Amino acid sequence: MPRRRLVRRGLLVVALGFVLLNAVAFFHAWRFTHFTTDTGRTTGSPEQLTLADKLWVLATGVRTPKPRNHTLPTFPYATVRLAGPNGRLESWYGAVPRARGTVALFHGYTSSKSQLLHEASYFRQLGYNVLLTDFAGSGGSAGSRCTVGYQEAADVAAVVRWLQKRPGPVFIYANSMGAVATLRAEAELGVRPTANLLECPYGSMLATAQSRFRSMGVPAFPMANLLVFWGGAANDFNTFDLDATTYAARTPTPTLLMWGATDPRVTRAETDAIFAALAGPKQRQDFPGSGHEPYWWKHEALWQRTVTGFMTGQ
Repeated sequence: MPRRRLVRRGLLVVALGFVLLNAVAFFHAWRFTHFTTDTGRTTGSPEQLTLADKLWVLATGVRTPKPRNHTLPTFPYATVRLAGPNGRLESWYGAVPRARGTVALFHGYTSSKSQLLHEASYFRQLGYNVLLTDFAGSGGSAGSRCTVGYQEAADVAAVVRWLQKRPGPVFIYANSMGAVATLRAEAELGVRPTANLLECPYGSMLATAQSRFRSMGVPAFPMANLLVFWGGAANDFNTFDLDATTYAARTPTPTLLMWGATDPRVTRAETDAIFAALAGPKQRQDFPGSGHEPYWWKHEALWQRTVTGFMTGQ
């Protein structure tokens, strides 16, 4: 076979491989940022998947039905619907007599406001009103799209500004994606709450994509980079700019940063960088043996002391 024909065939194979790789990355990015509207089975966490499951997910992408609220508050509450730039937001407002302020609670990726009811109940015990909100795309809020913290920052801003029209200081309690959205809301959208209590914000969108591939036992490069690129292209923003460390450097709000020392999703290096970058007064608490999960599960007393001590100092 002539050498020229071999070169052409080789280039054709490379080109087809490149197109296929990008097509798979785009499909993954779309599935990652768009919840399904049916009620089928959710793709499990990477740590829980069998080898066959991992191969299937690598080929087809994650499948995530829109998160729902399966539990209602046991405390008195009112359902509040707020206009947000990403669609109507549904919140639960639980007032207390002679409130010391209000805590706005924001959930993580593939979660909903009902997952923060334990934390909300504790803040009520401390004398604070609580407002738990579903991000657009989750729970009772409109839509089915999730941008893993970028556009959710505008939801944080809408909620906080609504609360700031009412008496008393406003605090934010947010975890994972919600914590990143909070930092972006303050760094880029000018939100200024009284203080933040943040659990396990990831360092950047690229870092969290890389950790997801590593947890699947697959090399992160180049798929993680392509996933992040196409995630931004599919949702009309630069995903590589979704960086909590950069936001932290422009966040002067007093902040308590919490992290689980065995977190497989958010590394110590990411957490160290975010904490070092925070521009305002800051405190940090690590929870030994805790992963990417609510810290009160394994350390109820330590979590309560940490939260109470920080709130008392504000």
